[in-house]
Amino acid sequence: MKSIDEQKELFTKILDMLEQHFGQSCEIVLHDLTREYDHTIVDIRNGHITGRKVGDCGSNLGLEVLRGTVVNGDRFNYISHTTDAKILRSSSIYFHDDQQRTIGSICINTDITESVRCEAYLHALNNYSLQTNEKPEIFATDVKQLLEHFLQEGERLVGKPAALMDKADRNQFLQYLDANGAFLITKRSERVCEFLGISRYTLYSCLEKLRGNGKNPEKAEERQDPA
Repeated sequence: MKSIDEQKELFTKILDMLEQHFGQSCEIVLHDLTREYDHTIVDIRNGHITGRKVGDCGSNLGLEVLRGTVVNGDRFNYISHTTDAKILRSSSIYFHDDQQRTIGSICINTDITESVRCEAYLHALNNYSLQTNEKPEIFATDVKQLLEHFLQEGERLVGKPAALMDKADRNQFLQYLDANGAFLITKRSERVCEFLGISRYTLYSCLEKLRGNGKNPEKAEERQDPA
């Protein structure tokens, strides 16, 4: 497979089948990950579950796959949550071209909120709890929301607000953002600079040192996005 567009008719049939089989409580999403991450969704069914539509962005997990932080992004039957407190049972599979580059994904999100409420009653009776080490999936309608999530999580990880971070704290913060694919979001470096109170030069210098390879893909963004 070379592209999602090349097999769009096939993917449409697959989404038609899944939508009819699982009904209105199940969201099915097709992402074209060769596009800018601002608008990877090319088909979505029952988008009311996460509030997304065609042209919206993917979640944080897709960024991790594109960044290479996660080698095999396929995940099945994991729990995620929406911003309006829905509980979802989710599965995601990724597609690759002939050079093994990630080009797309299909994600299924089933709303199990009501059944979990019933299950909670049984948990109380049976006196047991469930724990998970899975990273939560963050659903956003645009990449600005996703970036703000990363900024808040970075502060939480460091343990102090951006204004009080020293150089070591800032490096830890940027390492978290980079590992989670935040810098794959087009033209968002200026928001990170604003958040940390640093210049773009300082940002790019820190990233080069953290990556240890002397290469800086964000400089291409700087040339395309003049201040």
